[in-house]
Amino acid sequence: MLKLFHVPGTRSTRIIWLCEELGVPLDIETVSFSPEFRMSREWLTKNPVGKVPALEDGELSMFESGAMVQYILDRYGKGLLQPVAGTPEHALYMQWSWFGEATFARPLGEIVNHRRNFDPEIPAVVEEMKCRALLCVKAVNDAVEGREFLLGEFTAADIMVGYCLMLCDRLIPNHSYEAASQYWARLCQMKGAVKAFGDLDGGPLTQ
Repeated sequence: MLKLFHVPGTRSTRIIWLCEELGVPLDIETVSFSPEFRMSREWLTKNPVGKVPALEDGELSMFESGAMVQYILDRYGKGLLQPVAGTPEHALYMQWSWFGEATFARPLGEIVNHRRNFDPEIPAVVEEMKCRALLCVKAVNDAVEGREFLLGEFTAADIMVGYCLMLCDRLIPNHSYEAASQYWARLCQMKGAVKAFGDLDGGPLTQ
């Protein structure tokens, strides 16, 4: 069975969401997000940069959430939640999946990390990151205008981007992009999202 080392609010929510949608069994072990635990020798053997998540599948150990999503799809997904490889649809699926981590998550993560390390925060820094994040929200907004999901049908790309929308909902809750807001509301109703985000309970945002 897949084993996920999880902290509420971190990228491990992507794995919970995906496995719930696929019906893939997942053993979830909640771990501490304290700096002491994350920098411990034990944890660094699972995630060498001291972040969360980590995933084990037998002898295989992984520490990058986007790669975990793709691995689970390819090994256990039975062709679900991604288009056929090599098609234009799959290219767009990969584009949005990578966008979720490489582009959209970055400014949101910078806000979280800045507030964690600077007290008081520097308003100009936070405002700049919010502006960058809102450009990403606009891109999502334009993509889902008139459709339910990024590619029309639900795919794992919606999970990758959905994690960012969860962060955005908590960090920039009053943006004006209506299609993106409605898209996020639809995602929140999915059984995988309910499972993935059900343990947040207003806890701290984490990276």
